[in-house]
Amino acid sequence: MDGAIEDRRPSLLSRVVRKLLVWFYRSQGWKAVGAPPEDGRCVIIAAPHTSNWDFLYFIGLTEDLGLKPHFMAKDSLFRWPLGGFMRDMGGVSIDRSARKNVVDAMVAEFARRDRFMLTIAPEGTRSAVGQWRSGFYHIALKAKVPMVVGMMDYGTKTGGLGPAIWPSGDYEADMRKIFDVYRKVTPKHPGRGLTEPPEVTDA
Repeated sequence: MDGAIEDRRPSLLSRVVRKLLVWFYRSQGWKAVGAPPEDGRCVIIAAPHTSNWDFLYFIGLTEDLGLKPHFMAKDSLFRWPLGGFMRDMGGVSIDRSARKNVVDAMVAEFARRDRFMLTIAPEGTRSAVGQWRSGFYHIALKAKVPMVVGMMDYGTKTGGLGPAIWPSGDYEADMRKIFDVYRKVTPKHPGRGLTEPPEVTDA
């Protein structure tokens, strides 16, 4: 497996930006909880995603937990001058013009890496939603890794990782387990979060 990407030393700009984000997160009084699977391989569900602040606090929380999560971004963002910075922050390039191949591409990433924690916001938007995109579920199922509930509770200023849930192939049953956890989480904008388990949609 290829560990070269994991061993890449971040640029000075990336280190400075991360330090500033972590400093701000800690100044706001947040507390990090949870831990990833021991082998460091999972899909982290980033929900409810109702504000741009979620990403900032997520960076701080994962830093406190000693994690190096990854996220998907369109390939155009990985060209000069942003390419190195995006990779330093955990970005993984995907071809948006071939959406049907995104699941297989991420499964291949899991296959070639020793450790890989892929963070996905299944709502796909910060606006009010009535459903989730199911790509995160299919990635976890095909890669044979657990889904870890990522939490950002603005009510208690507590966030990080919740329980790990293995995909059984029964999407609706697994979503009920995940949603039971999120019922206890207060997002930045509660009115934008789901109030019922998500429906099945295309990845």
